Amino acid sequence: MDADKPCNIEILMDSKTFIDALKSEDLRKIRSVPKSDLHNHAMMGGRLRSAEKFYGRKLERFKPGNEGIQDLNNWLVNVYRPVLQKPGAFENGIRAAFLQARSDGISVLEMSIDLYLGMILNISPGQIISIIDQAHKSIVPDIDFRPELGFNRSHSVRSLLSAFEPYLELDYFKAIDLYDNESAQPLKNFRELFRFAKKNGMKCKAHAGEFGDAGSVKEAVELLELDAVQHGIGAAGSPEVMKWLSGNKVQLNVCPASNIALKRASSYKTHPIRVLFDHGVKVTVNTDDVMLFNKGNSEQFLQLCKSGLFSPDELNTIRLNGFS
Repeated sequence: MDADKPCNIEILMDSKTFIDALKSEDLRKIRSVPKSDLHNHAMMGGRLRSAEKFYGRKLERFKPGNEGIQDLNNWLVNVYRPVLQKPGAFENGIRAAFLQARSDGISVLEMSIDLYLGMILNISPGQIISIIDQAHKSIVPDIDFRPELGFNRSHSVRSLLSAFEPYLELDYFKAIDLYDNESAQPLKNFRELFRFAKKNGMKCKAHAGEFGDAGSVKEAVELLELDAVQHGIGAAGSPEVMKWLSGNKVQLNVCPASNIALKRASSYKTHPIRVLFDHGVKVTVNTDDVMLFNKGNSEQFLQLCKSGLFSPDELNTIRLNGFS
């Protein structure tokens, strides 16, 4: 057996602790059990209080309206962008994300950095990697950390490829993720980018079905040859697509707190992750943006249990999905 992987006895012990903690609603104990976070945007992966302490004053809380991603982008520009202008903001944001992961019992972390963040902050790719690597090793050295580069759908593929190449040369990032407005441009425009990434041994992920329908999820997987889908909850609207996802073993990295805040689900009790699970789709629970939605994975697992949407045993199955 691989020495880096937990033995069956450890898995059984963790599972019992997790299930018992959910039954007793013991958040502290839930946090102590290993979990994954496979959908995490690094610079919003820490608690808001960390950004406030760094900036020196209170920040306006995110208050979603009816514009979905645009509401989020407006908050980033109007509230968070000034914080990022302060020297040391990147280092602080990265450390906050790792500290949050440590406090939440995250042992597998797939965390993305926007491809253009270095340009915005005037930090070179080498400096970005050095800062991330130092924080990783000093805060959570034992975590299975898989850094990702995030690509915004609003940019042209030519410009994305140009910005991508310097990072490839440094051989640090393990995956790419495509995100932001799902309707910004046709998915087919990004096939060249994703084939290039896959050719270079990178895992391919993309946001799909966060606001789009089931067809958009299947289209993204097929066109971009995805290894996993970020969100994907629109697939719950089609039994045929869910059967296809299950048959092709496509994993959906779902973020319940995010979906509820952005009004894609009305509550934990009615979240479509239940429908996906019942149709055999492999799902995981993830944070997306702790800074905005104020929920770690442990808190989301507890809410999914308290709402009655899942039993503790089912939630443990979902927890274990993040390690397979």
